[in-house]
Amino acid sequence: MTHPATENLNIAAFDAMPSPAAIKQRVPLSDTAAAVVLEGRRTIKRILDREDPRPMVIIGPCSIHDPVAGLDYARRLKQLAEEVSDTLYVVMRVYFEKPRTTTGWKGFINDPRMDDSFHIAEGMERGRQFLLDVAEIGLPSATETLDPIAPQYYGDLISWAAIGARTTESQTHREIASGLSTPVGFKNGTDGSLDAAVNGCLSASHPHSFLGMNDAGETSIVRTRGNRYSHIVLRGGGGRPNYDTVSVSLAEQLLAKAKLPQNIIIDCSHANSWKKPELQPLVLKDVMHQIREGSTSIVGAMIESFIEAGNQPIPADLSQLRYGCSVTDACVGWDTTTAMLHTARDTIKSVIAQRKSAK
Repeated sequence: MTHPATENLNIAAFDAMPSPAAIKQRVPLSDTAAAVVLEGRRTIKRILDREDPRPMVIIGPCSIHDPVAGLDYARRLKQLAEEVSDTLYVVMRVYFEKPRTTTGWKGFINDPRMDDSFHIAEGMERGRQFLLDVAEIGLPSATETLDPIAPQYYGDLISWAAIGARTTESQTHREIASGLSTPVGFKNGTDGSLDAAVNGCLSASHPHSFLGMNDAGETSIVRTRGNRYSHIVLRGGGGRPNYDTVSVSLAEQLLAKAKLPQNIIIDCSHANSWKKPELQPLVLKDVMHQIREGSTSIVGAMIESFIEAGNQPIPADLSQLRYGCSVTDACVGWDTTTAMLHTARDTIKSVIAQRKSAK
């Protein structure tokens, strides 16, 4: 008896993907990169544990689409990071995956050629190479964990991870966060609600067991220990920002009620600046003033920044792309980036020095 087909009815093809081990063999972790990644994680954990009084600044392009321009930016950022290192701890934002409300470019890993050809294996290998190059420049990297399989391919090169506003309620992403080797920031929901982010932190702090993939590419039952370094990221939402002192105070109260450490990162972009990059410096200024006035719960800030200000659509002729300009959310340019970090350093330098001397 022949049965009618009951599965894969909407699948066009299954294309083989190299295992994480195979990609890592092609792009192996170097001793230099490993040292930078581990030091990044240690420093961020020390910041979250209040052993290092400096706030972290997670800064970089909205998304990576051109590795050449991305590394140009990384080299500039490394020098800037050294200039402000007595007061701020700089981590480069390296985002390869872009969640989409409907359609659009899904990021460098999914579509590295930016032509809807979806050479994902190529994107994964090139993405890993980029992270390796950034680490060898001397910068720790931060990224968003979107695809549940992707961390197996490049998680050894990441020092901080985010769970985005669209996935912070997802059980899958909370389970993944519980097993990540990095501190994890849960963003508040797109409606501005903090409950999902707080519950995400609680969930990720506990052990979980779920279906996943091991380094050999085999389907596995993944059993985690739980991640105690989860925290919330305020990014605004529901038509209003939430970086102000009242919003931060409300977040502190929710964290206290949940018996979680009062660790808060402020995202200066997204709804906190109405996606207007020219407003990001004002948000950062407000955040630094809160720290100067005594806030201890704010442990960092996020900024979308690239070489050239603004953003651009992806043209049919990719040779027409403007160098160092975002193809997703608009960013502040390099001159503004430099001014923002130096102003932030000047604003809180004395406060951070006092905190250091008190230890």
